[in-house]
Amino acid sequence: MIPPEACTTIEEVRCGIDELDRMIITALGQRFHYVKAVTRFKKTAQEVRADERYQAVLHSRRAWATEVGLNPDVIEAMYRLLITHFIEEEMKLVHRPE
Repeated sequence: MIPPEACTTIEEVRCGIDELDRMIITALGQRFHYVKAVTRFKKTAQEVRADERYQAVLHSRRAWATEVGLNPDVIEAMYRLLITHFIEEEMKLVHRPE
């Protein structure tokens, strides 16, 4: 991948963005595997929601966003959406018939 500052055409920039987006989506897929794995340790809806963990994740992701110059409000909104989806998926797994 060409570094952004070395790109000489819009196509090179778009190619870099596409490559990064593929990496981000791949990483989210890997994250989902961990989400599914954690259900082995959770038995109740309260454990799935894990309110303290939820708040801690949002707090740390906001800090990480700030460290790299991203808007922490935007990153928090993204993570709220992502975590909400993953909680729904966890609920399906935790409450599946044996």
